[in-house]
Amino acid sequence: MSNWVGNEGLSIIVILAWLAINAYLFWNFYLVYDEGERYVYSRDLYKSALAWARAPAACLNFNCLLILLPVCRNLLSFLRGSSACCGRSLRRQLDRNLTFHKMVAWMIALHTAIHTVAHLFNVERLVDARVEANGTIQAFLTDLEDKENETYLNFVRSRVPNPVGGIHVAFTFLAGLTGVVITLALILIITSSTKMIRRSYFEVFWYTHHLFVVFFIGLVIHGAGRIVRGQTAASLREHRPEVCRNNFTNWGEKPCPIPQFDGNEPMTWKWVVAPMALYLIERIIRFWRSQQKVVITKVVNHPFKTFELQMKMKGFKMEVGQYIFVQCPAVSSLEWHPFTLTSAPEEDFFSIHIRIVGDWTEGLAKVCGCDKTEFHRISVDGPFGTASEDVFSYEVAMLVGAGIGVTPFASILKSVWYKYCNNVSTLRLKKIYFYWLCRDTQAFEWFADLLQSLENQMQERNNADFLSYNIYLTGWDETQATAFSLHHDQEKDVITGLKQKTLYGRPNWENEFKTIGAAHASSRVGVFLCGPESLAETLSKLSIANSSVDPRGVNFIFNKENF
Repeated sequence: MSNWVGNEGLSIIVILAWLAINAYLFWNFYLVYDEGERYVYSRDLYKSALAWARAPAACLNFNCLLILLPVCRNLLSFLRGSSACCGRSLRRQLDRNLTFHKMVAWMIALHTAIHTVAHLFNVERLVDARVEANGTIQAFLTDLEDKENETYLNFVRSRVPNPVGGIHVAFTFLAGLTGVVITLALILIITSSTKMIRRSYFEVFWYTHHLFVVFFIGLVIHGAGRIVRGQTAASLREHRPEVCRNNFTNWGEKPCPIPQFDGNEPMTWKWVVAPMALYLIERIIRFWRSQQKVVITKVVNHPFKTFELQMKMKGFKMEVGQYIFVQCPAVSSLEWHPFTLTSAPEEDFFSIHIRIVGDWTEGLAKVCGCDKTEFHRISVDGPFGTASEDVFSYEVAMLVGAGIGVTPFASILKSVWYKYCNNVSTLRLKKIYFYWLCRDTQAFEWFADLLQSLENQMQERNNADFLSYNIYLTGWDETQATAFSLHHDQEKDVITGLKQKTLYGRPNWENEFKTIGAAHASSRVGVFLCGPESLAETLSKLSIANSSVDPRGVNFIFNKENF
C-alpha cells in the first residue's frame, strides 16, 4: 500500500479532489436553481432545464480557472526549482501537467455539452411561452414589462415561433452569439488536439489551439447580458411565491404585488482573471526571452536524419534533462517546437539533437545546414524543467530511452562524466542502469561516442560498475541477429564499438526489475522514461508491482518526460 501511495497515490488524491470539487459545484448550483425561492417563477418558464444549464456553468468556471495553469511553463519551472516549497512528491505532480491539462479540457467539453443542450431546451420553452402559452402562468410571466413599473423574466420579446425564433435568439442576443462562437472554438481546439492531428499535421494543431484566446474572450462576456433572471430579494419580501403562485390572475393586488426580477451578476471573469493574468505574464516572459540573441556556434550532421545544433545565449542556465522551445522565422513565424537539451550544465554551450521527421524539421535542417555560410536567426524559449532533473536525488536510476527519446539522458550522462572528471565525491547517484531501444543501427552512431567516453572514464576511476547500459535493436529479424552474434566473442561490439554487446529484440522488463530490485533491496530507484505511452504504461505498472510494501525495502518511482 505504501508503494501505491508513493508511485501513484498523490496523483489519485489530486484527481479525486478535483472530481469532488466538480461534483460539489454541480450539485450545489443544481439545488440553488432547482429548489431556490428566487427561481420559483424562473422554473415555471424554464422547467428543470434551468438547473441543468446553470450547474455545469459553475463547473465550467472552475475548470476554466485551471486549464491555463498547467501550460504556464515558467511558473511550473519556478515551482520545480523552489525546493523549499516544492518537495519531490509535488514536483512529480508538476511533471504530469499536460495530462491534467487534457483531463480538464475533457471536463470542460463535457460541461459545455450539458450546458448547451440544456439551453437549447430553455430557448425553445421561452419562445413557446411568448408565442403559444396564452392564459397560463407562463404567459403572465412572459408579458411582464409590457407595462410600466414591471421588470421582465422572459428575455424573448419577438413572437416568432420555433425553430426560426430559437435561431433568432441564438444570433441576436449576446449570450447566444458568444455561446455559438465559444462552442465552435472549443470543438476546433479539441478535435485538432487528437494524437493523429498533432503528429501528422502539427501546424493545424498549433494554430487552432490558439483559438483559446477567442474562447476566453467569449466566455468572459457570455453572461454580460444577464438573461438568466430571478426574483429580487426586495420583491420576495412583498411577493411570496408559495402564496401568490397559484393566484397569478390577481397579481398587482394585495398581498401579491407584481413580482420584480433582475439578472444574475456575471461571475466568470472573477474565476478566470487570475489565471489569465498569469498566462499573460507567461507570454510576456516568453516574448522577451524569444527576442534574446541566439548564436549557433556549431551544426553537426549525424546519421539517421539527425543533426545537432550547438548554441549560446546570454544568461542561459540549464539543468540536466530540461527542454527548450525553438522557433525559426525563416521556416514559420508562429510555430514553436520543444526539444530536450542534450548538453550538460557544465558545458559552455547548450545543444539539441533534431531528427528530421516533418516539414518543419526538414525546413530547419535546410536553414541550418552545414554548407551554409550564414545562419538564419532562430529564437529560443526556456529552459523548462522536467522529471529528469530529479535523477541526481536518487542513489539508483533506471534510464529508458526509445529512439530519439535518448536525448534527455545524453544530458544526464554528460553531466555524470563531467562530475567524475572533476573528482566530485558528493554525487548521491551511485548506480545507473541505462536502456536504449532502437530499430536501426544508424541511430546508435551519434550517441556511441558519449557512451564510450563515459565507459573509459569509469574504468580509469576503477568504477566500471557505475554504469550498466543495455542497447537493444528492436527492428532486426533473427537472421540479422544471428549473423552479428558470430562476432559476440570479440572484445568490442561490432555495431557500437562498445564493450557491452548489443542485444536484439526487446527487454524482458519483468526480469530487469526483479534483478535491479534484488541488487538494491533497500533503495529508492528512480525510473525515468522518454518514450511511447505503451512503454510508459508497462514501466509504470512494473514499478508498482516490484516495489516493496515495506518503506525500508526497494521502491521504484516512475517518471516520464512530458512536453
